[in-house]
Amino acid sequence: MKKNTILTMAGLSLVAVLSAACSSGTNTANTTANANRGTTNAANMTAANNAATTANTAPKTDNDAPAIIKAVFPDAQTFTTQHKDIPADNIASIEKDTGSKVPDKDHHSYLAFSTTGGARKQIGAATVVKADGKDVVIIYENKNGSPAIKEIRAEGVPAPFLAQFAGKGHDDDLLLGADIKAGGANEAQAKAITEAIRVDVLTMQALYGAAHSH
Repeated sequence: MKKNTILTMAGLSLVAVLSAACSSGTNTANTTANANRGTTNAANMTAANNAATTANTAPKTDNDAPAIIKAVFPDAQTFTTQHKDIPADNIASIEKDTGSKVPDKDHHSYLAFSTTGGARKQIGAATVVKADGKDVVIIYENKNGSPAIKEIRAEGVPAPFLAQFAGKGHDDDLLLGADIKAGGANEAQAKAITEAIRVDVLTMQALYGAAHSH
């Protein structure tokens, strides 16, 4: 504190001057501290909101995949597993369209990459659904900006039945007895697998497909 600040002024004692100066300094400091806390809190809230928005829109990833996926892509050197939450309105729409339950809000998809030649290149994408006690692997390709089925694999399921799904996507009915026949599978098995695939196709479209006007 400067010397001339603490000199006795007209009608004021030295104690009064110091008390006033300390009080003023304290109030100023408190005001500044409160302002800083408010700025910090606002910044923290903004950061938290941004993080929440990012978490809701961007898939969470890890670098592994189950053996059943690795077997489908023998030429892949690396895999990325994506976990993406299905929005509630999409779940409601999918369940209404299919008459089946979405098995999990957290949808998993697996991306396969080749690093041959030093460049990392995606060579495929797949999901795994459970149906009739079996793991059914759905291998996807891009068709006009939307996921379409390239191939279906499931151990112990007749190949002619599985082959019917190739090339189909969210615009296809995927109904057993209509565009899908039992094809050597028993009726219960064919129905369970068809319904599980249909739900996954619509889920993939909702999460990763191009916007449609229909």
